[in-house]
Amino acid sequence: MIILDMGPLWLVLLLVRTQNVLALHQILKFMLSVFLLMHSLLQVSYTSWFLDAFNYAIAINMDVLNLSIGGPDYLDLPFVEKVWEITANNIIMVSAIGNDGPLYGTLNNPADQSDVIGVGGIDYSDHIASFSSRGMSTWEIPHGYGRVKPDIVAYGREIMGSKISTGCKQLSGTSVASPVVAGVVCLLVSIIPENKRKEILNPASMKQALVEGAAKLVGPNMYEQGAGRVDLLESFEILKSYQPRASIFPSILDYTNCPYTWPFCRQALYSGAMPVIFNATILNGMGVIGYVQSPPTWHPSTEEGNLLRIHFTYSEVIWPWTGYLALHMQIKEEGAHFSGVIEGNVTVRVYSPPAQGEKTARTSTCVLQLKLNVVPTPPRSKRILWDQFHSIKYPPGYIPRDSLDVRNDILDWHGDHLHTNFHIMFNMLRDAGYYVETLGSPFTCFDASNYGTLLLVDLEDEYFQEEIEKLRDDVINTGLGLAVFAEWYNMDTMVKMRFFDDNTRSWWTPVTGGANIPALNDLLEPFGIAFGDKILNGDFSIDGEHSRYASGTDIVRFPRDGYIHSFPFLDSSESGATQNVLLNSGMNKADSPILGLLDAGEGRIAVYGDSNCLDSSHMVTNCYWLLRKILDFTGSNIKDPVLFSESAKQDVPLYEDDNRLPSRRTDVNYTLYSTVTGKDLICRSDSRFEVWGTKGYNLHVRGRNKIMPGHHVIDLGRGLNSTFGSSRSRRPKFTKKTKGDSLGNRYFGLLYRDELDVPELVASHWVVPAIVAVTGFVLILSIWRIHHKRRRQRRSASGRLANL
Repeated sequence: MIILDMGPLWLVLLLVRTQNVLALHQILKFMLSVFLLMHSLLQVSYTSWFLDAFNYAIAINMDVLNLSIGGPDYLDLPFVEKVWEITANNIIMVSAIGNDGPLYGTLNNPADQSDVIGVGGIDYSDHIASFSSRGMSTWEIPHGYGRVKPDIVAYGREIMGSKISTGCKQLSGTSVASPVVAGVVCLLVSIIPENKRKEILNPASMKQALVEGAAKLVGPNMYEQGAGRVDLLESFEILKSYQPRASIFPSILDYTNCPYTWPFCRQALYSGAMPVIFNATILNGMGVIGYVQSPPTWHPSTEEGNLLRIHFTYSEVIWPWTGYLALHMQIKEEGAHFSGVIEGNVTVRVYSPPAQGEKTARTSTCVLQLKLNVVPTPPRSKRILWDQFHSIKYPPGYIPRDSLDVRNDILDWHGDHLHTNFHIMFNMLRDAGYYVETLGSPFTCFDASNYGTLLLVDLEDEYFQEEIEKLRDDVINTGLGLAVFAEWYNMDTMVKMRFFDDNTRSWWTPVTGGANIPALNDLLEPFGIAFGDKILNGDFSIDGEHSRYASGTDIVRFPRDGYIHSFPFLDSSESGATQNVLLNSGMNKADSPILGLLDAGEGRIAVYGDSNCLDSSHMVTNCYWLLRKILDFTGSNIKDPVLFSESAKQDVPLYEDDNRLPSRRTDVNYTLYSTVTGKDLICRSDSRFEVWGTKGYNLHVRGRNKIMPGHHVIDLGRGLNSTFGSSRSRRPKFTKKTKGDSLGNRYFGLLYRDELDVPELVASHWVVPAIVAVTGFVLILSIWRIHHKRRRQRRSASGRLANL
């Protein structure tokens, strides 16, 4: 048996019985040199290093590979594809999920890949280690929902092992838990006769044995423990009688099983809601490639189950070894008053080509058991819609952390989702009786009459013009409440946050601030509201509630008769301070407006300049108390006497000239990161079924794309739900587009996949081919004439030579 461990070697060696000492010695020598080199460079690594190591593993026919290292960059396509190649070659990869816990959405790549066994850490009391990263996977956001990760957990705190010199030492981390599982995998491999191993064992069958044999822990949810603690004996029993098959992980979704199925067990389904999405993984132990034979089907156990409507999105081709099955669940209109439990099964049939020596295809039926709580549709005032669509995170772009006091985690990469770094806020809202739904499509894709409040927190993307117009109508005429939690945005600070990345050998500059304030100002312009470019820090108190304002912005426009709250803060943007630079105590504090509340027609609006107090990542103090008061106002028109005191009422409007408002960066090509700029407005599969594939309510399907000022629109051939857009190690360079270039680039830009506006695109269907055809005809005619002229010249010359 051959293993490769890119991590703590001694843990695997304690558990592995090797059958090829020479090969193992060579592998360890190679791996040690790579591992020591990585540590000598402070663990700064290059993708090519891993590709070389992975190629070596494939070349010597490795059995098991442990990787106790990873990172958040799941868009590093060469790395991801090489991992696919590793597992496609029947190498079982085990990888540490990361040590960024207890924060959610922090799992590392490649442990977050479905073909890799991702391992979390626990202590000897079977508690999830605080350092162990949590799921869900974030690849699928915003148009889908993350998968369950980690797959399993193992002991990873204060594990004893040998020192390199003499004696013993303790180590902690998922980098320790991962090789423990790798050792377990090697022991499981050894129970299968060598002549049958390749027929039975593969990354899918091994994961099936591990997750089905795991011991579920009491207390942690599925994004903390996955299937549970690894159990060698139970997995051994499964493998003893294993026959190649396909299965679904997890195989049960039980809304009554709390806290394990959090967040699904915290909020029941009801009629009229956005689809609840559950993303399961298909494990195909029958072959490296498989196919879904027919669309999945829903089989309700009782008559009430017919109230549930499920649409499915899934991998038609399952490779390597794994795929996905996403359930989009809605309660039909006739279930608006139903209260109870719906049970049933979802089945999907998978087949793989015949194995060597077989004549017929391998087939298997996968079953996913559902048990769902359903309640009557809640009142409008208690329904909140969370905007996920306009959130951008790393990767693909350098989106900076919201609080500039944080130096050790500069990237905003946790997903910014209700069930990742806002999961505590989600629990608070549920405890307060609110129902929170997620919108991963444009504002045109929801019916405002169903919701009390649209909640916008820390958003970085642009807005379609149709969204701006619809939101204005929704608030003023339909009575929708709007709550906005913004973030800092300062051009000078963004430039100073530029850094050189050793991995890509290039300079990285933030594509926006903590939030995209210019875009938010466009959205709020119909209401006379705008944010500024200050970066404010300080403590304040409202009605005895103390909070910290951490790198928030200020309000510079607000209508008369609104309510504004101002507090004395330090403005770090004036000093050019960034990233935890201490401000001089002698700096003057000035009153800055940070909270505004306004009645707007039938609706109500609340704006606040900081989101750090809602985000579980690096939170200083929470402001859940303020959020509840805001939602009382926006959803139910309940006005807190302190927030709506006469002293806070504006007799004159706040107003800042247009030329003093924050402006967009013109040196950043936003089409690389945005789901709006240069893209079509369309409702995706996370919206109501009746508007899938359209522009939304009361809008036509086709329309013009949003083009940001100063940005050239480029179509990279990727859809809105694309997973892989660009590699960190291959970042393209862009040049500014000048007026003199625009005319020529309208047509020649097609060769570079520049996206044209609709009228130009239609014309280009005949103009460009016509130009090419005419040019080609002229060129051919010219060549023909030159050819015949030369022939005449040769004949004339030969005649003269004959006469001589």
